[in-house]
Amino acid sequence: MIKGKPAYPFETIALAVAFSPRLEALIAETQRLTSLFNARIIFIHVGKRSAEKEKHLNNVLNHYGFGETNSFIEWEDGDAVETILTICKKHVVDLLIIGAVEKENMLKYYMGSVSREISRRAKCSVLMLIEPKLNPGPFRRMVVNGHDHSKSINTIETAVYIAEKDNMNDVIVVDEVDIPAVSMSISDDSTEPEAAYIKESMMDDEHSKLTNLLSKIDSKGIILKAKTFSGRRGFTIGQYAQSVNADLLVVNSPDHHMNIFDRIFTHDLEYMLADLPCNMLIVHSRVF
Repeated sequence: MIKGKPAYPFETIALAVAFSPRLEALIAETQRLTSLFNARIIFIHVGKRSAEKEKHLNNVLNHYGFGETNSFIEWEDGDAVETILTICKKHVVDLLIIGAVEKENMLKYYMGSVSREISRRAKCSVLMLIEPKLNPGPFRRMVVNGHDHSKSINTIETAVYIAEKDNMNDVIVVDEVDIPAVSMSISDDSTEPEAAYIKESMMDDEHSKLTNLLSKIDSKGIILKAKTFSGRRGFTIGQYAQSVNADLLVVNSPDHHMNIFDRIFTHDLEYMLADLPCNMLIVHSRVF
């Protein structure tokens, strides 16, 4: 958070409920996060309501301490994506939790699964859990995007907010310097040493911007480690998160409503959605 300003809180959390083998694990993770952030919780199920489903869901919720006094269930029938987004808007949800698979086949990639379509369109922060656990523990290694964008400071602040709650010692903030931008700055007649010098200067400039950004944030004693890499945005940070065994990748929300063209002419978020390196939080600031 910027020094002197309060943290951006997750006051209202929603879980998209599907009657899958991972239902109980997702509810266990939600219970941990609801307690961690002292949030109110809404459970959303899109599909036909039946006595059997209702009994099963209530049994699992009661097992994890959820009941009529501290939670609310929205049962709706209709298009899954549209219905979930509408309910989130209705309840002014700050954080939507959804289950997701690590990698999709090509058909699902181009058509868009429910979880990935929601992540592209949601007007709240979205936490995609790829391996929810029945006995969840805190996040231990977090990688955050820190490229030069007006949204990045809020994304980093949100990461600090989570890290403080989960008692983390440090957070890795990554800036990716886009390769085409570097190449365009190097003229065709540049010698190899000149090209190397230009590239190194650009990397140094970007790293200075990142460290300056981090100096404006009250990290609450959490060490913010600045890393700058040359590579394609979205792809490089995903690879890095995987290489350091991160269990949470935190990124900015898209600037616009993403569509099929963002998947053909790949938007940086699409690289991560196609092959999730770990759990991912897409931060949507109310400011934007």
